[in-house]
Amino acid sequence: MDGNKHNKTHLKPINRISSLQFISVAVTVIGIALLSFYLLHKVPVKPGSPPAANAIPAAGLQWKMPDERTIPTGKEGEAIRYGRELLVHTAQYFGPRGSIAQISNGMNCQNCHLEAGGKLFGNNYASFIATYPKMGNRSGKLERPDDRIVQCFERSLAGHAPDTTSREVQAMLAYMKWLARDVKRGQKLYGTACGKLPFLDHAADPVKGLAIYTSKCQSCHGKDGEGVLAADKLSYTFPPLWGRHSYNDGAGMYRIGNLAAFAKNNMPLGASYKSPQLTDEEAWNVAAFINSQPRPHRDQHADWPDLKLKPIDAPFGPYADKFSETQHKYGPFGPIKDAQKLLSSKKV
Repeated sequence: MDGNKHNKTHLKPINRISSLQFISVAVTVIGIALLSFYLLHKVPVKPGSPPAANAIPAAGLQWKMPDERTIPTGKEGEAIRYGRELLVHTAQYFGPRGSIAQISNGMNCQNCHLEAGGKLFGNNYASFIATYPKMGNRSGKLERPDDRIVQCFERSLAGHAPDTTSREVQAMLAYMKWLARDVKRGQKLYGTACGKLPFLDHAADPVKGLAIYTSKCQSCHGKDGEGVLAADKLSYTFPPLWGRHSYNDGAGMYRIGNLAAFAKNNMPLGASYKSPQLTDEEAWNVAAFINSQPRPHRDQHADWPDLKLKPIDAPFGPYADKFSETQHKYGPFGPIKDAQKLLSSKKV
């Protein structure tokens, strides 16, 4: 008995040390294996591509939509709430059968600026007010925030300019100011606009995009991109993506980079930048398909007076470089980006 006790007292520490050593070695081996797998299988980003839209944000720079309970009372609060209502249900007030004016295509501002302009990577209004006044690269003029609202009516809503002194436009601005009340001019925020996708090393493919549209978009937006009218026939439950009631070819969404990033981070319904349902390539291809379909045309001869500031995916010439309209519309964009950098480096 005494011999057995003596043996056990010596064997227990030996077994414990062996187990700890085994676990340590196993964890190390697994860690090395996972790191090796990541390095071998990570998706390469083409040089010159913008950073991924869902990159980890810098601490303290992620904007958050204010709580609606903080909207003040009185006339100021009434204006803010009315502005939100106008942005969410624009067509009821300014659509083809609008109660105030009939100056738009029937879409709502919220169709492009999701969740009343409050969604990360959903074209939110977080930094909108803080960036104005500014020199508009597209117009070549000093712009105020109400000028930008006019541009949205004329391009995204394919209509006519509202009266910027009206109660309605001033209410929209009041809501946007409340929404971004804590944002400072020049502050870099995570989640503004739609994000940016890495460039493909080849042109986006509208034919492949049709297959994506049919399987993942058609059920909401219709076979012919016509959208789905709401029960009141005043606006759309799901907006048209092409045709005479969609955005015109002067709108920001007609640039394939904007539409691809918007689709990747928000579509199909239920997707987000944290839980996307499209790959980058699928997003580029479906954007190429959608923007290959017919839509209203806008005269853009006066746009981008400084061609060096013209975006690489602007689909209409002239350009400061020698690339074709087709490549500017569908890519590949890497060579164009490189050429732009070279032009920018040259002294005028």
